[in-house]
Amino acid sequence: MRLADFDFDLPEERIALRPANPRDSARLLLVEPGRELKDLTVRDLPTLLRAGDVLVVNDTRVIPARLKGVRIRDENRTAVEATLHQRKSPSVWTAFMRPGKRLQPGDRISFGAMDDRACLAAALGATVKDKGEGGEVTLAFDLSGPELDAAIAERGAMPLPPYIAAKRGEDEQDRADYQTVYADEDGSVAAPTAGLHFTPDLFARLAAAGIGVEKVTLHVGAGTFLPVKTEEVSEHRMHAEWGEVDGATAERLNAVRAAGGRIVCVGTTSLRLLESAADEDGAIRPFRDETAIFITPGYRFRAADGLMTNFHLPRSTLFMLVSAFAGMETMREAYRHAIETGYRFYSYGDSSLLWRA
Repeated sequence: MRLADFDFDLPEERIALRPANPRDSARLLLVEPGRELKDLTVRDLPTLLRAGDVLVVNDTRVIPARLKGVRIRDENRTAVEATLHQRKSPSVWTAFMRPGKRLQPGDRISFGAMDDRACLAAALGATVKDKGEGGEVTLAFDLSGPELDAAIAERGAMPLPPYIAAKRGEDEQDRADYQTVYADEDGSVAAPTAGLHFTPDLFARLAAAGIGVEKVTLHVGAGTFLPVKTEEVSEHRMHAEWGEVDGATAERLNAVRAAGGRIVCVGTTSLRLLESAADEDGAIRPFRDETAIFITPGYRFRAADGLMTNFHLPRSTLFMLVSAFAGMETMREAYRHAIETGYRFYSYGDSSLLWRA
């Protein structure tokens, strides 16, 4: 498959800059392979599922992972920006940095520093430890553990996707908007955005309809924003992300399937994690590891029956995933319909409910 196979024309105004308010008022496109598309809202979700089904949500919490600072090399100082990508130890993170090409191991970075050198003492210090082939820079911070977490929270900004950040700056509202209401486990540098549509009221209505909710954790890395650069899709390599499905959750999900219920993943992150945890027969096993699973058309799904997800960008790994899940022609038609009828795309955009082809 070629990258061009996943291209389509997306008008720039279709990329949402703010979420729907209230969250569950967002539009929802029901996509059932072989059936007519249906225009609904997220509030309709309880009527689209049946008692005994279960939603699997990703309870990761987004940290304010975008840090501005100054690279210090001898007497030279250069403004830099880091988007933290993946934690490697209590004091070490990998990050994508701008500008990154001229950074060298041993360079000192002061995050939160101002032009006035007197402010450097109050900055968060780090040393460039290594540079990876994929563009990541490994940063060894002077602080560690909870002290480092607190310093990042104080100095960092929410890492809005570049498609939003290019049009407006991050503000205080994003600290709430770019977080699910059930976020619990710190560690993501991008939101599992399908979950942004849920509200306490929607969860209460789902429970009243006999629809369960299970939580898993996948810490989303900044690699989710990176474009595919290889023309041959199979040559693309995903960045690894850490995830966990505990034993009790795996048992409950297997019991749902055994009783005839359907597993509906809320977001591509939950789906990728469950598929990483499932064996060849579809049984979900306890999982606590990194995953770099790359799902493209031809993949045989083992764990997920349905997928609730936002609308993704052309030529992206996420559009490849939904095309694998519901079928390429089905998704081409769904996206044509969404663009023509004004659905809002990407992180703050509208939603869809896909049933597996």
